[in-house]
Amino acid sequence: MVILSLSSSFSSYNNKHCLGLKSLQSHQTRVLFDTRKQSISSISYNPLRDVGKKTTMIKKRHGFGAVCYSGPLTPRNLQWVSTISSAVLMLARGTAIHKPFLAPLFALQAPASIVSWIKGEYGIWTAFLALLVRLFFFIPGELEFPFITLLLIIVCPYQITRLRGTQEGVIFSLLIAAYLAFQHFSRAGSLRKAFDQGSIIATLATICIVAVPCLLLI
Repeated sequence: MVILSLSSSFSSYNNKHCLGLKSLQSHQTRVLFDTRKQSISSISYNPLRDVGKKTTMIKKRHGFGAVCYSGPLTPRNLQWVSTISSAVLMLARGTAIHKPFLAPLFALQAPASIVSWIKGEYGIWTAFLALLVRLFFFIPGELEFPFITLLLIIVCPYQITRLRGTQEGVIFSLLIAAYLAFQHFSRAGSLRKAFDQGSIIATLATICIVAVPCLLLI
């Protein structure tokens, strides 16, 4: 009986010892597997990937690229620049250009919304009232050129208005603008005098009416 009890106790001790060894081996295997997994993930980790993601998010958020810089150079915006510059030259006094040439330049480069407004009912009534004022009252010479331009656009035939927005119309505008720029700078005497305080606005407007057709031809 003593031998049986000893053998049973020894077998139970062996079983416990084997179970402890198995649990220890499984724990060591799990730790080794986790260590290898962490080393593999650290090797395959690419920090540039997160930088690329952040850069993409910043680009999407701020929207920089070619679109942000091409917005102000649309043909419509360039037409508005040319129209405002022509109107400034019509009213400016610091230039000796032949101002009647500004009327066809305005008609060729004005945006479609302005041309449609002038040819519409409001434009006709404006021209009619301006004509009545011109008949009975004195109008300064600077205000006559906008009135002539208004009448020119109203009575302009279709064969001329269809040149607007075409390459031929841009070439005509460039020729008129180049001629006016030649007059302005040649009659100013020198480049320094053209940028004097009394004529700097007219000089900047002249540069704009020349630059707009050049940009539209590119």
